[in-house]
Amino acid sequence: MDQKIIDLYDEYRHESIDRREFLKKLAVLAGGIAAARALLPLLEHNYAQAEVVPKDDPRLKTGYINYPGATGEVRANLVRPKGDRKLPGVVVIHQNKGLEPYIEDVTRRTALEGFLALAPDALSPLGGTPKDSDKAKSLQRKLDSQSTVNNYIAAVKYLKTHPESTGKVGAIGFCWGGGIANQLAVNSPDLLAVVPFYGSQPASEDVPKIKASLLLHYAALDKRINEGIPAFEAALMKASVDYKIYTYEGVKHAFHDDTRADRYNKEAAQLAWQRTISFLKEKLKK
Repeated sequence: MDQKIIDLYDEYRHESIDRREFLKKLAVLAGGIAAARALLPLLEHNYAQAEVVPKDDPRLKTGYINYPGATGEVRANLVRPKGDRKLPGVVVIHQNKGLEPYIEDVTRRTALEGFLALAPDALSPLGGTPKDSDKAKSLQRKLDSQSTVNNYIAAVKYLKTHPESTGKVGAIGFCWGGGIANQLAVNSPDLLAVVPFYGSQPASEDVPKIKASLLLHYAALDKRINEGIPAFEAALMKASVDYKIYTYEGVKHAFHDDTRADRYNKEAAQLAWQRTISFLKEKLKK
């Protein structure tokens, strides 16, 4: 697929242009309205591909809970392996369209690795995530940034004090959630390990507040996000933060999202996930 089309879709998905303007520009790049409509299924998410681990997997205990957040009750997907042993906790932070099937599947994947996995719905203060991803994206723009971060800080505290938890907590975030994961690293001293996937970086002056170990995943073709890497890394080194950076060559932003045919890269996604799980086990299970 033409990189210009990928870049245009990325601009739309990250709220720089509205849907009408996106479709207009897509028709120009594709060579007409009919061609643009044919491309849409490739660009839009296919949630049917997201179920790597079935919702009714017999190895897991899955459900939804509400925990007390800064804005009131926050709904979240809570998943753990069956059994009664205490487990380290992992907060899973969704992208810019709410608590979608892909993220719930990632939560189940995380739980299968021996974690108490919690995926909060950041849109809880606005009624929760709607099924329409465009509506979810529109709602997410209305969130208050600091209140949202505070709701995730509350999620960390919820897992730290959960009766089924060892008290050790980490976090994983994707895209928008990668940026939130970085903010959690800055604002939550209770976190021990944080894994942002292609997330926007925190301000350099905030980096010395980070106590957690970081594993940072970036896509080589993700120009917008990657512009912030040099300053972030310089600040991490200056503050002596424990971190590791991996940049995956030839892949785009959202390369881990297996619901996106235009972005998913199986080899990079599997390698990043293997590294993520090894990192979380090293930091949370020792």
